[in-house]
Amino acid sequence: MKIVLVHNSYQQSGGEDIVVAQERRCLERAGHRVVFYSRSNTEIGDLAPIGKLALAKNTVWSSRTHHEFGGLLARERPDLVHIHNTFVVISPSIYSACRERGVPVVQTLHNFRLMCPAATFYRSGQICEACAEKGLWPAVHHGCYRGSHTASATVALMLATHRILGTWDDSVDTYIALSAFSRAKFVAAGLRQDKIVVKPNFVDPDPGLRTESGRYALFVGRLSEEKGLETLFRAWERLPRQYPLQVVGDGPQRAAMEARMRDGNMSHVAFRGRLSRDETIALIKGAQFLIVPSVCYEGFPMVIAEAMACGTPVICSRLGSMEEIVSDRLTGLQFTPADSADLLRKVEWAFNHPFEMAEMGRAARSEYERRYTAEGNYALLMDIYERTLNRASASVPAASH
Repeated sequence: MKIVLVHNSYQQSGGEDIVVAQERRCLERAGHRVVFYSRSNTEIGDLAPIGKLALAKNTVWSSRTHHEFGGLLARERPDLVHIHNTFVVISPSIYSACRERGVPVVQTLHNFRLMCPAATFYRSGQICEACAEKGLWPAVHHGCYRGSHTASATVALMLATHRILGTWDDSVDTYIALSAFSRAKFVAAGLRQDKIVVKPNFVDPDPGLRTESGRYALFVGRLSEEKGLETLFRAWERLPRQYPLQVVGDGPQRAAMEARMRDGNMSHVAFRGRLSRDETIALIKGAQFLIVPSVCYEGFPMVIAEAMACGTPVICSRLGSMEEIVSDRLTGLQFTPADSADLLRKVEWAFNHPFEMAEMGRAARSEYERRYTAEGNYALLMDIYERTLNRASASVPAASH
């Protein structure tokens, strides 16, 4: 099978980039011909002033992408196009290029961008679904995308334009949601439920089951408000020093949090910055448990799947897909979102019950082997591709193209 993978990376790499690279490896390893069409939002910084003025128009419709990708489809004649992200520089004009040539399209819904210009359902320290319930104006009013009313208006215009054109309904044959929770949100927002299937993220290569654990808690992720850092550090300010915390990652809140820890003489909290995957996996294997305190819904946090693969239990917010992925008291513990006192109780219990936490870690590894391996995920992906191709071949409009 010949597949075109499409991905627009952000200015800071993250989980989406990891997933795209993993799926590409799996497909190529299985003998498929993969053509990778990629752009990056780092291109925006290289634009001349006149180019930046044109960015708003190109966010809605990029003539360059439409022409360039149309030529690629004509040359390669793929069986299928799998889109991961088109925001910002690729733009939705890519869907039209596929439709004009009758090429079936699969899209992975990594975030909530189709419903929320900020893509997170999060604003002013809490969950916000106003744009899903009332239309896109609230995002413009509050400047939800990058804190800018103008930028938010551009994203809202892109979404509204392609809703009117029917792009999301007519130009995508199959959507992949990362969890049942995510699927339910998109169905409630109006996407056809028969077009949305659930396929979770996975971990490749398999890091292997850890042989022993240390006595520290671990946070891995972007150091930003929606990741629940305030909840995490409020809990640690009240914990005794025999409960160490290691923090891996970088982001806008790092400097403030480091200063806060220094001012509070919290020597049991160590900031490690950005680390390589191998270094991060080593820390996950050595942790007594991983903490994911996010106060936003999240898509499917890769770090949770990685912890499960290592046999490390997870303490997470009882929120969105996290509640679905981590089974409370089986593969980890859940706490009330944004409740630092509840998190503190769960952390103290976890540190003082190493045997029970080790049992949860083994159960987490079993869950990984059942649901999140590369082999299992490849089988799910192939089933999605084959169903999409069968549906497209039976479609009269697709055949007419």
